[in-house]
Amino acid sequence: MLFLFFFSVASKAKTKGMDKVDCLFNSYANSALGMIDPDGIEALCSDLGVDYTDVRILIFAWKLKAEKQGYFTMVEWQTGLKALGVDSLSKLKKAVTELEKEVGEPSNYDDFFSYAFRYCLTEEKQKSVDIESICELLNVVLRAQFRPQVDLLVEYLKVQSDYKVINLDQWVNFLRFCKEITFPDLENYDATQAWPLILDNFVEWMREKQ
Repeated sequence: MLFLFFFSVASKAKTKGMDKVDCLFNSYANSALGMIDPDGIEALCSDLGVDYTDVRILIFAWKLKAEKQGYFTMVEWQTGLKALGVDSLSKLKKAVTELEKEVGEPSNYDDFFSYAFRYCLTEEKQKSVDIESICELLNVVLRAQFRPQVDLLVEYLKVQSDYKVINLDQWVNFLRFCKEITFPDLENYDATQAWPLILDNFVEWMREKQ
């Protein structure tokens, strides 16, 4: 009986926590859609004191495993906030800030970096992202860690004319390039090591500039 009592108390506490999570969701959700839409996310950002272009919002979407850019479903919200252990706006504000530390771990960052690309695939069967969006994304997710590399890579992407879009393999290799290649001398860059052609071209462009 004692076990059943404690189970009942724990169950009620859990239900109360989920009710608070759901209420928080409903305060930002579009009732007609049954999900938080871009307007709701903008309102959430305002309440969190974070710009909607801030990388922390993208990290939050990653934590929620949000599938569609600009939208959070009830299930994504419930699962994500449960994983964060939060049920109020004040707790969420603190958690969003701490997420930067979590995503900074190497295994998490690689996953987040790939997620950031997939999050930009807004159309069904879309497999690539336009150059302009890629440049913006590089500045948001990578520039803080690898500013010299990103600044020059973005400059190159904007002036080159061979590529209109970037695929996931190229995107992932941008991160690999920043982590593995000495910069700006590029001494350990070996074009025979299965780098995407766009990076071979970038390195050639860099060497011509030097």
